[in-house]
Amino acid sequence: MADELNNAEGGTDGFPQGEQRQGRVGRGRGRGGNDRGGERGGRGRRDDRNKRDEEQGEELIEKLVHINRVSKTVKGGKRFGFAALVVVGDGQGRAGFGHGKAREVPEAISKATAAAKKKMIRVPLKEGRTLHHDGKGHFGAGKVTLRSAPQGTGIIAGGPMRAVFESLGVADVVTKSNGTSNPYNMIRATFEALGEQTSPKSVAARRGKKVADLLGRGGASAAVAEVEAAAITE
Repeated sequence: MADELNNAEGGTDGFPQGEQRQGRVGRGRGRGGNDRGGERGGRGRRDDRNKRDEEQGEELIEKLVHINRVSKTVKGGKRFGFAALVVVGDGQGRAGFGHGKAREVPEAISKATAAAKKKMIRVPLKEGRTLHHDGKGHFGAGKVTLRSAPQGTGIIAGGPMRAVFESLGVADVVTKSNGTSNPYNMIRATFEALGEQTSPKSVAARRGKKVADLLGRGGASAAVAEVEAAAITE
């Protein structure tokens, strides 16, 4: 008699059989729901990050410099992938580079772009179009020389170096590359030379002087030095 009562009610726990089965299914969905909730949370964080970038109004210039097919030897054969080198910049004096590897080309480019955005540097520009002074960079077998140029010169650079200056926002510059033509070494040497760029304003602040005093030491009159100092914004 007790067994018949238990079967009629759905079990010894006092719940009807249908409700008990629904409770089990609910617990199973709860476990799965946690995983899906985590995925939704990850997408939410990425969406928030994208929204912050949009709110900041930062439009970056992305340049794909080089892409190469790479392989890894594993048990049973070779596993092929792709390596990408990307340069990004805002066109207003900030630029960075990065590289990434993946099994597919789009994923490799996205990894390289994300790495480049994390390593962006600020380069002071003269009148917003050229460098303040000449510079040299060296990395591995790559040697580069950068020279400021008058207005209308354009970007006289080839290969990876052109991508750097276009994304940086430089309009007039003359460059020369010696040694290797490896794009990785050329990019690193170029950024080493850009990292040594200084502006008259930063030098004057470091030395405790006025910008006009530094510009006047080159033989210019005091009035011309004052005008040039007022024109320097960075």
